[in-house]
Amino acid sequence: MPSDPDLKRLAWRAHHRGTREADMLIGGFFDTHHDRWSAAERTLFAAILDEQDVDIMAWAHGTAEPPERFAGAMAEALKKLDYIRVNR
Repeated sequence: MPSDPDLKRLAWRAHHRGTREADMLIGGFFDTHHDRWSAAERTLFAAILDEQDVDIMAWAHGTAEPPERFAGAMAEALKKLDYIRVNR
């Protein structure tokens, strides 16, 4: 768990979305990438968290394109889906 209060808030929001699938996808993305984010990227991720889970998941799965305001490196990293840990 991050020690920075803003990161703690983002971590909680990323991991408590309402469905297990969204928690795994969005929370997993946070866990993998948050330690390299700048302040601007934290702000961008916070804005993404304001969106509906079905939209975020569609952007990640490539069934919908994210709005222009979210286009860029973070959206591309979200599409890779290499941050989801799957128990086998």
